[in-house]
Amino acid sequence: MRGRVRDGAGESPAHRTLAAVWHMEAARITGMLTRLLRDLDRAEEIAQDALLTALDVWPRSGIPECPAAWLTTIARNRAIDQLRHARLVERTHAAHAAELLGEQTSPAPSDEDIEDDVLRLMFIACHPVVPLEGRLALTLRLVGGLTVPEIARAFLVSEKTLQQRIVRAKRTLAEARVPFEVPGPEARAARLGAVLEVVYLVFNEGYSATAGEDWMRPGLCEEALRLGRMLAELAPEHPEVHGLVALMELQASRERSRIGPQGEPILLMEQNRASWDRLMIARGLAALARAERLGSLGPYALQAAIAACHARATRAEDTDWPRIVALYDALAQLEPSPVVALNRAVAVSRAYGAEAALEIVDGLGTDSRLAQYHWLPSVRGDLLEQLGRHAEACAEYRRAMLLTRNRRERDVLLERIGRCERATGTG
Repeated sequence: MRGRVRDGAGESPAHRTLAAVWHMEAARITGMLTRLLRDLDRAEEIAQDALLTALDVWPRSGIPECPAAWLTTIARNRAIDQLRHARLVERTHAAHAAELLGEQTSPAPSDEDIEDDVLRLMFIACHPVVPLEGRLALTLRLVGGLTVPEIARAFLVSEKTLQQRIVRAKRTLAEARVPFEVPGPEARAARLGAVLEVVYLVFNEGYSATAGEDWMRPGLCEEALRLGRMLAELAPEHPEVHGLVALMELQASRERSRIGPQGEPILLMEQNRASWDRLMIARGLAALARAERLGSLGPYALQAAIAACHARATRAEDTDWPRIVALYDALAQLEPSPVVALNRAVAVSRAYGAEAALEIVDGLGTDSRLAQYHWLPSVRGDLLEQLGRHAEACAEYRRAMLLTRNRRERDVLLERIGRCERATGTG
């Protein structure tokens, strides 16, 4: 299981540096180790061992000049030691062992090798021998570095269920002796959908963090974009690859305007659109146009088209909300889900009023999949507030506060509660 390094005000510079490096390098190191060992569990164990070694050594000896290379070299050398100890260098493994031993002199793999290892790790975890739910869970854990609670929340399942999926996925891959390689074009097509969904979910976690002190996790957004661009080169004729890249570029263009000076969230309708990244918007619109030329719009391209409506509106009040509602209608036809329905309700409130949207949201209240989804009471509270039903809105915001695990979201909800209390004279 992928490790996490705690980062706090009382920790040493070495620990803080290690936390940052580990979040950036863990997937690359695990991918490299899996390529060498052909064993995912052993690769994760050795990656963890390298992390624990750094936790012990760096505070005493100082931060290495190249922290990522230090971790990579420690992990690779221990993998080679294991291969030697297990005598896997004999007979049919002789050529493979010679290649591995030759790598010892290199302090760290090249950027190209690192990218290949991460991509290989994604494709092996998304092998069709594993059920789709297990593929997604395992790849998010390995490549995205997301925690079990974060992934469980994304799939609206319990943490126990999610952990079981990961364990079963690993067991299935081991029993099937799946080779660690990027598949050829035909086999790649069978795995590409799951790989795209993993990239999408990693980006989403970066864009709106499930838990913690920060509203966003920009490193995850950057990694998802990097992987998405690589996949666009790998599958240039696949429209949904370009649709996903378009969506991520357009969403990421707002990053600078989403967070205030003190880290506070700034919601979409309140953002300074002049600070949106015009280059990323241009890239996103170009990728969307390419997806449209290659075929009918799929779920990612439809979401990109929604993001494009916002990107093209120079002022919040210029947003084409009726078109956004229509795009959500098309998305619901392709990929019906309570989350899509909830997002559509928000668009309906902007296009046709809060009353129409509240009827939709009330209908979602019986869906058990949203029982722990804090955005449901949050959206309902917003609609009730728009309708002047402040006491009811306050109750919904309080309910949302109990469900969210992100401090910045709680701050927003507290502000709204105070506003409603003042409106009712109870604040």
